[in-house]
Amino acid sequence: MTVDLEETKERVLDAAEELYYSRGVQAVGMDAVRTASGVSLKRLYQLYPSKSVLVEAYLRRRDAHLLHGLARYVEAVPGPPEERVAAIFDWLYEWFSEPDYRGCAFINSYGELGATAPEVAAAARAHKDAFQRYVARLVAAADLPAPLAAHLALLAEGAITTAAISGTPEPARQAREAAKVLIDAARA
Repeated sequence: MTVDLEETKERVLDAAEELYYSRGVQAVGMDAVRTASGVSLKRLYQLYPSKSVLVEAYLRRRDAHLLHGLARYVEAVPGPPEERVAAIFDWLYEWFSEPDYRGCAFINSYGELGATAPEVAAAARAHKDAFQRYVARLVAAADLPAPLAAHLALLAEGAITTAAISGTPEPARQAREAAKVLIDAARA
């Protein structure tokens, strides 16, 4: 693939991400993505033959960015491994504090299209599975019981949704406190 083609794809994905995340997938047509990206409609459909293909590409790219950002943040935390487990919730607090935070793009997209677009449902499931596997690796590195990973992932998912609905980042702090209780109980 040429550099120009990659740059064009990135421009389209940047526009799609901004529009889909801020307005919702169903509210944004391909013409809006075309306008925001500056790519002709013909070129847009050459790159992404349907809206569902574009939505899937947007979600897959967002998955990589979010999980990479989380891992980079968590791995930089000094101290014992359980501090890196708890750092998940510190990262969530920073994410929730962003001015354009609208919740989880995967939950939002699944809620809009999951029943009718199998590729969107698959992308959402893949992201949630990858997140749970990441939490499980952190739990294992901290020598904590394996079932704790699912509990912590559920705390994070609840915080993500609650923060979006409440409009405050505080659910991340509350979930961090609950995580510490679970970690301490697992250590006891």
